Amino acid sequence: MLKYQQIAIEIEKYIEENELQQGDKLPVLETFMAQFEVSKSTITKSLDLLERKGVVFQVRGSGIFVRRHRRKGYISLLSNQGFKKDLDDFNVTSEVIELEVRKPTEEAAVNLNIEQSDDVYYVKRIRNINGQTLCLEESFYNKSIITYLNNEIVSESIFHYIREGLGLKVGFSDMYLQVDQLNAEEAKYLQLEPGLPKLCVESIFHLTNGQPFDFSKVTYNYQQSQFFIQANSY
Repeated sequence: MLKYQQIAIEIEKYIEENELQQGDKLPVLETFMAQFEVSKSTITKSLDLLERKGVVFQVRGSGIFVRRHRRKGYISLLSNQGFKKDLDDFNVTSEVIELEVRKPTEEAAVNLNIEQSDDVYYVKRIRNINGQTLCLEESFYNKSIITYLNNEIVSESIFHYIREGLGLKVGFSDMYLQVDQLNAEEAKYLQLEPGLPKLCVESIFHLTNGQPFDFSKVTYNYQQSQFFIQANSY
């Protein structure tokens, strides 16, 4: 990972840890240059990256500001930190259906860039929001990277554990969306009728060094799910 990409991660972490809101002003370029001991061009690249991600916006002659305006209850389709952080004002709970060490499916092995003889943690759980079923989630975690999971961790935020418990740095993710109809098993878990619409999101999450560690399929209850995407003009 390049230096400006690492700095962008640190600046985004600074925004989150200080709970900065829409319109809050960030320190000037010189402050970041001194903090990270890099040139102006490196900081400029970092801020440009964050601007493309929709984290900040820059006003020439005025400074750098936080871009965080979004409606409550909406899940970011571009987030790589797990969606629970988008729903801080809601009671999000997990019901663990399966948690075991197993061999990956061919599809999971390909997406995790591992062999089918390797071990993964398989997690199947239902996520609820304010007591209502939000989604059915199936995930495969590369066990050589995510070395330990238990029911307590899986019942809470796995991504929080990955960052804080394992000390790993989550980098980028690839997402694939498909609109379809619920099959019988999905409908049972989501407490809906088969044939009703669904949004299925497949995600491959990577560490900052590029290693894929999580391949997930999330099927959302269309009655409870709302999403947002931040876009730029370029």
